Amino acid sequence: MLVVNNLHAGYGMSEVLMGTSLTVKKGTLVTLIGPNGAGKTTTMRTISGGLKPSKGEIILDGKPVQGLEPSKIAYLGLAHSPEGRKVFGPLSVEDNLLLGAYTRLPRFFGFRTKAAPDLDKVYALFPRLRERRKQASGTLSGGEQQMLAIGRALMANPKLVLLDEPSMGLAPVIVDEVFDIIWELKKSGITLLLVEQSAKRALEVADYAYVMERGRIAVEGVPAELEKNEKVVAAYLGS
Repeated sequence: MLVVNNLHAGYGMSEVLMGTSLTVKKGTLVTLIGPNGAGKTTTMRTISGGLKPSKGEIILDGKPVQGLEPSKIAYLGLAHSPEGRKVFGPLSVEDNLLLGAYTRLPRFFGFRTKAAPDLDKVYALFPRLRERRKQASGTLSGGEQQMLAIGRALMANPKLVLLDEPSMGLAPVIVDEVFDIIWELKKSGITLLLVEQSAKRALEVADYAYVMERGRIAVEGVPAELEKNEKVVAAYLGS
């Protein structure tokens, strides 16, 4: 589904990614963990087209997408739920969700009608969003905004969803709720790449994991292997 090979990218003269490579197979949940500043969010932004790579390749469902505009990558089946959620605060919850379907539905006549079944699916997954569908998104709680960001990504009916730090800034009880949702998405067969600050929680739901340090993949393996790796345990899981 996704192959990233020898990816180099950065900001200005500062190179952040220095040969990052990873693979996400169809129907799996892969997590990318590591310390702050390791390049995890930069990896996600480069995959989704927000940042242009200086070197390397990104293959999405058999097609090279490195360097394409984000809109074109979205049309090919990638949806990105970004770090910090990035909801459109003045717009209603429902309008935010409808924006997620923009890449695949008619622009004018019939847009809302054709989007209705997908809205129902998102509202079934996030009942709170249905309750607040007419509410301005900027007035939602942090947890509700995270649900909205994930729901907006799902409205694209994507082949692959990037989830960047979905638990950031949330209360523990809300983090539990968000990970319950991630688990449900995994069980439904959606392909997911997850960047998460809580390595322990990420490994609990992942099929495969990569540990990133200083712009490169330092360790990789199935969660059971990483949970026995002394370096990973000491750095990310506690002694």
